[in-house]
Amino acid sequence: MFSSALKSFSSNIASNYTIAPQPSGSSGPWRIFDAKRKQGGKAASIFVFDKKSLEPQSGGLGGRSSATSLKRTHEEVLDRLKREASNLARLRHPSILELAEPVEETRYGGLQFATEPVSASLAGLLQEKDEQERSGGATGRASRFVVEELDGTLRRRELEIDELEIQKGLLQLGKGLEFLHESAGLVHANLTPDAILINAKGDWKISGLSFTGPHESSTAATSLPPISLYEVLSHDPRLPRSVQMNIDYTSPDFVLDNTLTASADMFSLGLLILALYNSPHSSPLNTGSSLSSYKRVFSSSSSVPTQSNNFLIPKSHPLPPKLSSELLPRLITRRPAQRLSAREFQEASYFDNILVSTIRFLDALPAKTPNEKLAFLRGLPKITPQFPKSVLEKKVLPALLEELKDKELLAPILTNVFAMIKAMPTGKRAFTEKVAPRLTEIFVTAKSAERDTSKEGGMMVLLENMDVAAKNCSGKEFRDDILPIFVLALESPTHALVDVALNGLPSILPVLDFSTIKNELFPAIANVFAKTSSLNIKIRGLEAFYTLCGGKSEADSSNNDDLNGIGVPDKKPTSTSSSFILDKYTVQEKVVPMLKGIKTREPGVMMAALKVFRQVGEVADSEFCAMDVLPILWSMSLGPLLNLQQFQAFMTLIKSLSGRIEREQTRKLQEMSSGHGASATRSHAPGRGASSTFEAEGGLSTSGEMDFESLVSGRKAGPANGGDLMNDWGTPVQPAAANGARNAPPAFSWQTAPAPTQPARQQSSMSSLKQPNPGTRAITPDLASFTSLTPSSQFSPPLQPNRPMVSPTTNIPMRPAQLSQLNSAGNGSSINWSAASNPAQKFNLPPPPTSPQGFGQQSGYSFPATKPPVTKPIQQQQPKPPQSGVSGGGLDKYESLL
Repeated sequence: MFSSALKSFSSNIASNYTIAPQPSGSSGPWRIFDAKRKQGGKAASIFVFDKKSLEPQSGGLGGRSSATSLKRTHEEVLDRLKREASNLARLRHPSILELAEPVEETRYGGLQFATEPVSASLAGLLQEKDEQERSGGATGRASRFVVEELDGTLRRRELEIDELEIQKGLLQLGKGLEFLHESAGLVHANLTPDAILINAKGDWKISGLSFTGPHESSTAATSLPPISLYEVLSHDPRLPRSVQMNIDYTSPDFVLDNTLTASADMFSLGLLILALYNSPHSSPLNTGSSLSSYKRVFSSSSSVPTQSNNFLIPKSHPLPPKLSSELLPRLITRRPAQRLSAREFQEASYFDNILVSTIRFLDALPAKTPNEKLAFLRGLPKITPQFPKSVLEKKVLPALLEELKDKELLAPILTNVFAMIKAMPTGKRAFTEKVAPRLTEIFVTAKSAERDTSKEGGMMVLLENMDVAAKNCSGKEFRDDILPIFVLALESPTHALVDVALNGLPSILPVLDFSTIKNELFPAIANVFAKTSSLNIKIRGLEAFYTLCGGKSEADSSNNDDLNGIGVPDKKPTSTSSSFILDKYTVQEKVVPMLKGIKTREPGVMMAALKVFRQVGEVADSEFCAMDVLPILWSMSLGPLLNLQQFQAFMTLIKSLSGRIEREQTRKLQEMSSGHGASATRSHAPGRGASSTFEAEGGLSTSGEMDFESLVSGRKAGPANGGDLMNDWGTPVQPAAANGARNAPPAFSWQTAPAPTQPARQQSSMSSLKQPNPGTRAITPDLASFTSLTPSSQFSPPLQPNRPMVSPTTNIPMRPAQLSQLNSAGNGSSINWSAASNPAQKFNLPPPPTSPQGFGQQSGYSFPATKPPVTKPIQQQQPKPPQSGVSGGGLDKYESLL
């Protein structure tokens, strides 16, 4: 109902505020909605009154006169509620609810106004405690104070009432009543739990000023009309009780004496205190809004709350001793003259304890002298552990943050703030919502062009507590609010700030992502390292590089030497795999060049650089270490200021890196060698057929190799010697080679094959082609390494083609099969003519252009009786085939035979 009414508003409040859809609480006839200002996002509370709530629940049969009277009564109620909002605007005091927007009428005749953010009313809080106690404790039911935020999230309002909260709240009410009675000359006249509101800081504020008017002894000028007790005390059954005076909290001065005294509010304050301790939490006077019942209660002393009847409070809820013996008897008394004034109420011994006195001093802190403020802030850490955590978060912490505008007090205030953050269970929420934005406003937003040394003390405290800030921030919040302050400290000309900032680097790295570290944090540290002239800052910068490269602190690495008896598996993983260290490129291209540029040779700087190089050696590759890191290490190790132990530390790292480089390079070369050996069976061109013969002699199967080539090439397997991709001659295998293979004795894979018996001449000519170890894979022979072949007969003429009309072809080298035939023929005294004149021969050598001899008419080759001279033109007209790496050796010596 209320949300639909709010949507129809077209007013200043509706246009300037974003209002929650559901109310967060109530205060008398008002419904309270959380809101935020559209410009700036400042929180506020909207009080809304719906005129429909004045309509009776069941319609009556009254005539026109009663309807007119009811309408007039409704108008009086609206005027009274308007006066309540107007009184808030007129009465400005820290203990009175602060008005943000004046009252205005809604479209349907209702009212609304805006105030400071309010958490709940005291009546709503007491009702919550009653429901919890009836359900079996504080955790017996879900809290009614779970509200929906403007962004849709749910949040539980953490409202507690402990003894200190009550003391603090009552003290604030006493200050507000003193202002009303003495300064404004007014009496509240309706001080009930509905008229007490608790703001976001936990302060108790006075509201519900609809019945407020001047008291009889007032001398202050006021425009408010006097209160008509007859009208306000008369209960109208046609109206809701929320818009009428609550007689259960009314003083007998109004009902019995009909006098407007300021002390009437003190009697109401005493009844309100009893409601805080009563069970249920209500006034001990239960009159049912009847004046006759009220008078009957005060006609008997037993029904009036007194010290003798424990103020009508159950024994299960005892009152504090000082409250029951000293304060309440002087508040709940029949005679106004015997009651305490608002000023005397604040001076009661009930409030005389260190915690309440601290809060009172804190409230008056802006008016204290600088020396008093400094003394208070120095002694506050001793009292902080005694405060309830809710009071620290809602009262003490906001009050201290307000004083941060005093630059001279930045350091002591921030010291107390970080102590509270560490002590509070809700420290993370308090830091992100309250502390971090304030720090950004002070150090970053308000940054001036000139150096402001007054803020350096506060910045020093922040840097010393950087671990607390990192633990209570998310990554985004830390990057947006705290990191700019950290970078600002690195840029400071004060060496002490830079030193503390670099020392706190390990605590902030886990919160930041890799991109932020590389692009924002590392350049700032590198700039400090490059420009500083201080050896201490130089060493701190090197320690920062050590951390950024994955190094751990001395405490973490002292017991990780593999000699502690724990064992390697129990060691923590090195930080080089972490996501918050620099990558290899940044280390090699940016960190190492800066280390190379170090000019000083002070031992402290050299040893700090050694630690960085130790981490660089774990990140960088071996080639970079060999070419860039080792020369720098050697140069630094020869520094004249190093002692023996420091020099040995350098040598240890140099030897470690050198050993690593040696191992990696050796492994790389071994892998390359094994790769060349695996590719030894690849074909080279003309010698492919001959290599097949030698592979067969070494125990390798030629058919298996040919099957593999058929598999990978996708071609069908050809004849035994015709599967070579480079062999297009198509000559069938000679019977001699086949017979030799069939007559070979059987051999096993584990047995060394015996060398075949060959003539001495052939054995010498083939010895250079045999593999030394038959068990290894055959290597394609190099034709340049063939030994020279000598003819068996010095009268054997060279072969000459017989047919002069054969078309010239390209001179192709002798096939391996023919080479084998020549070798076998060399064992006798003549050439194997049957093989030479084989009709299966398909290729003939081209005829010479001129020939002085006559050739026979045979189909094969003819050999004249005398050896003809080889003419020069024949060699010129027969171009030599290209041979890789062969020049004048091997078969080239017998070119005349071909």
